[in-house]
Amino acid sequence: MRDQLRAGAAIYNDGYYHAAHDAWEDHWLELEAGTDDEQLLHGLIQTTAAVYHAQDRNWDGTTGLADSALAYLEGLPSTYRDVRLVPIRTYLATLAADPEVVERRPPIRIEHDETTPTRATLGFEATAIAASTLADALGFEEESIERARAYAERDLAAGEDDSRFITLLFDFVREDDHRGIVFQRLTDHVDRRRTREEDVDGLF
Repeated sequence: MRDQLRAGAAIYNDGYYHAAHDAWEDHWLELEAGTDDEQLLHGLIQTTAAVYHAQDRNWDGTTGLADSALAYLEGLPSTYRDVRLVPIRTYLATLAADPEVVERRPPIRIEHDETTPTRATLGFEATAIAASTLADALGFEEESIERARAYAERDLAAGEDDSRFITLLFDFVREDDHRGIVFQRLTDHVDRRRTREEDVDGLF
């Protein structure tokens, strides 16, 4: 859950408010309703949705989601799963009362493990999650990302820390201006690796 939390927080903190929830949603759907973990993820998902609606000037949607997110988070400790919740709860109360606050100052940033994660600070596992999340949100083919992730994990297990797949996943997540070029390179490397493996399989 740690890597999902950091990936979603980083995507949110970098301004991809609508996409952030996708880093958490699959895990959230697997949790039993009413558990602390479920309340945390449910609250964070609705927090990102509230901010997204505020950015879109949907004030009614903003206030309803901010109230709902606050209700999910208010029963948890001040810090839970290394996420600082007091600032988030304070911001949600403000947003519910005055949704236009987003036009006067930036949204609250999510703190995790005493840091404010961004895409540039993520480790490999959280970056891999962020890559899948951003691919889905931005319209890139997820299959190539998932294959690149599998190859990167295989290379890491073999001690190949300089794997091209690792580098390209990091670049895909971090390089806003060149993401399309990075994705094409990643896809090309995936296709070459897959072809090479199929050729080897065909020998036996």
